[in-house]
Amino acid sequence: MGAPLLALSALAKARTGRRVVLALFIPVALVLLLIVSPLLVVPLALAGDPAQSDSSALPGSAPVANGDWGYPLAGSYRKGRGFGHNPVSGCSYCSTEHKGYDMAQGCGSTVYAAGGGVVTVAGSYFGWGNTVLVDHGNDLETLYGHMQWGSLQVAVGQHVTVGARIGAEGSTGHSTGCHLHYEVRKSGVAIDPQPFMAALGLPLK
Repeated sequence: MGAPLLALSALAKARTGRRVVLALFIPVALVLLLIVSPLLVVPLALAGDPAQSDSSALPGSAPVANGDWGYPLAGSYRKGRGFGHNPVSGCSYCSTEHKGYDMAQGCGSTVYAAGGGVVTVAGSYFGWGNTVLVDHGNDLETLYGHMQWGSLQVAVGQHVTVGARIGAEGSTGHSTGCHLHYEVRKSGVAIDPQPFMAALGLPLK
């Protein structure tokens, strides 16, 4: 055993030595605890619930509504393709005649029912990928396409109200990036969502 180790051993055996060791150990342990604690707590706080990873999913947050209708996303969003002739350069599977209105907040953003009704589709649906279709009655339907797999919070036959959480923004089906494909159908035929929503006092960009 080396001289430094012998000295430490002797110091630890002495009563005064034990006090000195404790006096040195406690401040060092506290400093280490102060340094390590934030490293453990901050990632846990940031991780949170995957369903609440975006600002629109924070408690108390809800889409703007006007009576029986509201926006399918809460807060600001980026506009993608609108309704009508909108070819996508370099995308062979993308439709040139776009049947909906694309809006994006980012992958995982909460998608809400724009109006009350009964869910008729909840899952894989043609080129829209993971999709929810809501029947509002009077031959009116809304479609929410390209949502993340495993994110749907509704099932076929379920009644939803305006602002109900139905899933999360994704890039499933024929999609080139995370966004919501919001579609309005009248008698089974897609109509332009912009004038439809504007007439409800909910103008889209």
